[in-house]
Amino acid sequence: MSPRLDSEAGTVEIFDITLPIHPDMLHWGKKPEITTVESIAAGDASNVTRWLIGAHTGTHVDAPLHFKDGELPVDKIDLDILVGPAVVLDLTNIEGQVGAAELEAAGLGDAERVILKTVNSTTALRALEKPTEWVGLSPDGAELLRTRGVKIVAIDYLTLESPENTVEWDTHHALLPNGIIILEGLDLSEIEPGPYELVCLPMKLQDSEAAPARTVLIRR
Repeated sequence: MSPRLDSEAGTVEIFDITLPIHPDMLHWGKKPEITTVESIAAGDASNVTRWLIGAHTGTHVDAPLHFKDGELPVDKIDLDILVGPAVVLDLTNIEGQVGAAELEAAGLGDAERVILKTVNSTTALRALEKPTEWVGLSPDGAELLRTRGVKIVAIDYLTLESPENTVEWDTHHALLPNGIIILEGLDLSEIEPGPYELVCLPMKLQDSEAAPARTVLIRR
């Protein structure tokens, strides 16, 4: 259930599309680990935990530094890229890769922040272990986004890349060196296609190539 805020300007709905982080979550590499440092049950004054997680855990932002040394780290990404009008495209009828033709057919238009809703939200993203098949963005789809001036592209799986491209990482190379930010690991299962306001706030990990990000969509 999304929060609803009523005002003179109308109703505002806020949708949290962030994946919860926990030790049993679907993860590309090593899963998160939690250590209890202090606990009230053990007689301490408060509960304190220490988490061991990777920068690419759950819902996270990839910065250009991820695939090229010397490029922009995640803490230097402008907020006007991460916050602003966005469009959620309905690509749930696609199997395999989302290409340029599929983006156009879904109504890409001139949106600067593009969110790809695929069957991943109800299939691959729900797997207990990393699946062998999921829907990703093809290199020619990435090239179309570049030519349209897209600032950030997001998807509902651990990676924007298709399974067949996870050796050379062609789509990442088409986007990140051109300053196009990647947002991965969204839960879009309850999200209708259409226009929203995107608010994506990655942890300010200094000089990091990526960071987990609490992400919401706002519909007015």
